[in-house]
Amino acid sequence: MKPGARNQIRAKVTSVTRGEVMSLVKFEAEAPAAMASVLTSESVDELALQVGDRVTLLVKAVHVMPVKE
Repeated sequence: MKPGARNQIRAKVTSVTRGEVMSLVKFEAEAPAAMASVLTSESVDELALQVGDRVTLLVKAVHVMPVKE
């Protein structure tokens, strides 16, 4: 399935702080910027996100949605 958001930023996962239900994932964007996203821990598991992974950040409204490459 192709994501629909047009604003895409290439980034690397720099940290994953897991909670019981939600996890905080921080990113280092290739453009000079840093971003973070709060997503369910289930989503972190489904994407198998780990520190050092390369992802594309889809920016839509106030949400940052990681898509693993």
